[in-house]
Amino acid sequence: MNRLGPILTATDFSGPARHAVDRAARLALETGATLTLMHVLPGGALQELRQWLGAGHAMEQQLHDDARRQLGMLVSELQTHRHVAARAVNASGSVLDEISREAEVLDATLLVLGARGAGFLRRLVLGSTSERLLRRTTRPLLLVRQTPHEPYRRVLVALDFSPWSAHVITLARRVAPHARLLLFNAYQVPFEEKLHFAGVDAATIDRYRRQSSADATQRVHALAAASGLKPGAWEPCIVEGDASQRIVEHEQEKDCDLVVLGKHGQSATEDLLLGSVSKHVLAEGSTDVLVSTARET
Repeated sequence: MNRLGPILTATDFSGPARHAVDRAARLALETGATLTLMHVLPGGALQELRQWLGAGHAMEQQLHDDARRQLGMLVSELQTHRHVAARAVNASGSVLDEISREAEVLDATLLVLGARGAGFLRRLVLGSTSERLLRRTTRPLLLVRQTPHEPYRRVLVALDFSPWSAHVITLARRVAPHARLLLFNAYQVPFEEKLHFAGVDAATIDRYRRQSSADATQRVHALAAASGLKPGAWEPCIVEGDASQRIVEHEQEKDCDLVVLGKHGQSATEDLLLGSVSKHVLAEGSTDVLVSTARET
């Protein structure tokens, strides 16, 4: 298993963004990864300021100075209290472009954002910018909603048996190397309602249901073996029903502190992150969410 590489986290200095910084620092300490903290002054807001006050106004320089000061203080706090050295990057312009550009420069293996923000990160995570970033990036994205108190301990890994499911397990192990993994799959009897409508008897449908469960169980065990998971490090979690609902139910029922999802589904054109499953998990779940963007097998 490859170790986690450079981590990039963006902050607007809000409370939720601070949770993301804390989590990123804990991951860097636990995995030995390098950490970069980034703040972006939104170019659109700066342009509006110039229109009102004129180019080169002292207020614009003050905004830059304040951002550098706050980011420097945050880096110092991490060094003092978390014993983690972090690199600070200040930028201005398109938030999406600047984060993407810095991720390329670093060759970041993980982007970390707060699931809620007060300024640009609120728009980034909850609005159209978030969707464009997630469509564009080829890098895993961790959305942090909980206040970090310890390393991740129980991780629900959602598997759909697409060609990228193995990458989801690998990513979970990199980000949470000491956690217990719950390999999750929600199965359904294909066209069950239509089978009932067509008059197929209940015993036959129940046989299909047992077969679907057995098939899912076999495939989960095969993925675990192929990924090199040791028996004590994981457990199967095979349930019937809609995946989006069952993930939220089981993240709480199983006391998980992280859910790992694949961005892509059964084909590269099926973007699960922007579909109903991930939207439901992000909207209704209560734990951190890690999104794998892997495409290749």
